[in-house]
Amino acid sequence: MAKQTHWWVAGGLVLAIAGCGGGGGGDDNTDPGTTPSQPNLAERIEPYDTQTKSVSADLKSQAGPSVQGLAGAPFIRKVALSAPADNLLQKTEAAAAADATRPGTPIQMAVSRDVAAAATVPLTQALLNWQPTSGGSRLAAIAFESPTAQGVRLGVRVTRLPAGATLRFYGAAGGPATEMTAAELAAQAQRIRDSGADEQTATTYWSPDFGGAQTVMEIEVPAGANVADVQVAVPRVSHFTHSAEQMEKLIEEKAGSASCNIDAMCQPDYLAQARSVARMRYTAEDGRGYYCTGTLLNDAKSSGTPYFLSANHCINTQAKAATLMTDWFYRASACNAGTVGTGVRQLTKGATLLYATVSTDTSFLRLNEAPPAGVLYAGSFYGGTVPAGSGVVGLHHPQGDLEKISFGKVNGLGVCADDSCSNVNDASGTFYEVKWSQGTTEGGSSGSAAFFGIGNQRYVMGQLYGGRASCSNPTGSDYYGRFDLSYRASIKQWLNP
Repeated sequence: MAKQTHWWVAGGLVLAIAGCGGGGGGDDNTDPGTTPSQPNLAERIEPYDTQTKSVSADLKSQAGPSVQGLAGAPFIRKVALSAPADNLLQKTEAAAAADATRPGTPIQMAVSRDVAAAATVPLTQALLNWQPTSGGSRLAAIAFESPTAQGVRLGVRVTRLPAGATLRFYGAAGGPATEMTAAELAAQAQRIRDSGADEQTATTYWSPDFGGAQTVMEIEVPAGANVADVQVAVPRVSHFTHSAEQMEKLIEEKAGSASCNIDAMCQPDYLAQARSVARMRYTAEDGRGYYCTGTLLNDAKSSGTPYFLSANHCINTQAKAATLMTDWFYRASACNAGTVGTGVRQLTKGATLLYATVSTDTSFLRLNEAPPAGVLYAGSFYGGTVPAGSGVVGLHHPQGDLEKISFGKVNGLGVCADDSCSNVNDASGTFYEVKWSQGTTEGGSSGSAAFFGIGNQRYVMGQLYGGRASCSNPTGSDYYGRFDLSYRASIKQWLNP
């Protein structure tokens, strides 16, 4: 493979970035006019690498509580939805194809379905078949099934729970489960209320999905608790219409071209930065689900606080942030293998939204769980405008697929609004225009970081809004919100107080 190196000189230092590959709502008071004409290369935060033990060992130690395949137990009641109408799936496919070509739009992969049988608290209480446990607590469970689903998230409306109660979620075959205590659910609801959301939105918890047509909700209350105080309902579910692999194939068929995406596992020089990137899945207030991409950022103290950067058009409310699921090390088992590696690690407890703005399409969050061992907290650059001609690398999950990599350069500055972008010739540009020489981006890549090099390190310079680049339009431009502007507007209070 030919090696390409892009050079530029600034502040007396020579910068290089190299790559070889095959295949084709927050504070908007930033004043771009104050941006220095030449970047200050010293204004950056270094990356922090946690790779001190194997990912497989971490998976074993951090796996959730195990459930012993209880889906067939007689005390578990079942709610089965009818098969979804064909036009529902067709509408989703049409929306996904349209989203893939519209900048600033996340890719939809799930639809909302009503659940009449558990729509109210009394209906749900009637389904709960309480059973004693050997420890004195009591259990009840309901399995929700939506035929043909590639995953099911439950929209659980929590009105009241006894102190010490736990909600537990798992798939049809049991295995690792996600637990949310009454205290955690109450804290999450209060964060959403504080953001200005209505009570229904604040008290709705979206469970994880477990891949497949069924998700089980199990409720455990401590000894002596009154089960009448379990006041929950499941009025709707989010039905995943396609897997990531199916979505990728769909978009390729609509585009009429084979994929030009480059497998990140084929680029060993960039696997360090790849460990800072996660696939995002989240559910909007209306029950629709989406893919995006985000990047773990280091702070100046290397504190290990899980700050996470993505796009405002992906997550711009605390209600959405609370539903965030992140998939780490979601990549191929080997170069171009096309199969998922064994080290995937999932976080399911959402995030806290710290800052969001449309001016640079920035969403800055703090994950509610510690990332798995082996991640890289990416470094970032805030020292002004990265000059045109600078080499950049993008790491992302197009259509929610296995991690991919793109190589290109900064073509200039731009402005973006109303699903479109245009170029500008002065410092008023709040976005970078990027042209790709290898690879591209697609729906699901939204929010992913662009990295550029200073010496032998690479730093986040912005996050993806969108653009017209695609396998069928390789000369199209993509646009990344400038990190230096969002950093100076607000993010510095967390990364470098």
